[in-house]
Amino acid sequence: MANSQLLLSFAAAVPAALLSGVLTWAIRPLMVRIALAKPNARSSHRVPTPQGAGIAVIAATLISAVAAIALVGMAQTTIPIAVFGATMFIAAVGLADDVKSIPVVPRLLLQGIAVAAVIFAAPETLRIAPACPLWIERGLLLLAGLWFVNLVNFMDGLDLMTAAEIVPIAGALVLLGWLIDLPASVTITAAALFGAMLGFAPFNRPVAKIFLGDVGSLPIGLLVGWCLLQLAWHQHVTAALLLPLYYLSDATVTLFRRMARREPFWAAHRTHFYQRATDNGFSVRQVVGEVFALNLLLAALAIGSVMTSSTTVAILLFAVGGIATAFLMRRFSRPRPSAG
Repeated sequence: MANSQLLLSFAAAVPAALLSGVLTWAIRPLMVRIALAKPNARSSHRVPTPQGAGIAVIAATLISAVAAIALVGMAQTTIPIAVFGATMFIAAVGLADDVKSIPVVPRLLLQGIAVAAVIFAAPETLRIAPACPLWIERGLLLLAGLWFVNLVNFMDGLDLMTAAEIVPIAGALVLLGWLIDLPASVTITAAALFGAMLGFAPFNRPVAKIFLGDVGSLPIGLLVGWCLLQLAWHQHVTAALLLPLYYLSDATVTLFRRMARREPFWAAHRTHFYQRATDNGFSVRQVVGEVFALNLLLAALAIGSVMTSSTTVAILLFAVGGIATAFLMRRFSRPRPSAG
């Protein structure tokens, strides 16, 4: 089974990388005309830059994943129709928002529909906390999913930032798919996303030639959230929290701080820790490099938490990840010594 998972992962990742790169190159001239991102209060770029590369990344991910799943055969695994359908739907919402901004409330409602389609299509036997009433658990998952989709969007504000986050997460999910009994569709989808992000990365390295846009960040958040939810449903909650811990921590702490200060937390801003780092003398490459290094550590800790049978060890691994994440956020929030 492990060998077949390995072959299918390569069968998904390699075509996804090639297709993502070709499509990103092909659609960039069109995005220059219809989806130009102009600098605003939250921007790290200084000149108008096209967005919309998410079209290429998501198309490459879904096409490659469907093709690889088809190689398995319907008798062994099925295409997660609700998940892929919701991904295309939320990508369309994101594209509309990239081209012409959608008001906050309708945007959240449309995103909620996509997240609900993923959560409520799952069998009732998939539970994180069986003692909790199903409707409460699913309701909380809906809120968590909506937040996760948006925090990926919020954190996509620096060249290569989302690649530095998603590539280690997707890679770890593929490894975990070989090690534990995750559905083949999850491992294949993670492998396809891994490849698609690598294909996009050369176009997004500083100084970026094109951004993902909401058409990319929103569906990427949905797909990764679904994969992490599968980990949690298989009782690997520690791993599901460790893998996205930097994005979760930076976005959530920033949100609560803005709410405590009675700031309009829904408005564009530059107060995320990674954004403050660039204001504190860190270069874009330094920020992205340190986030990537942290995510490699978190991925290793997540894999370790799955491999151990000790709850105490899993808790200690989570604590190590939390301390490392807090250290990096504190480092980003202070001026670099060389800059002072």
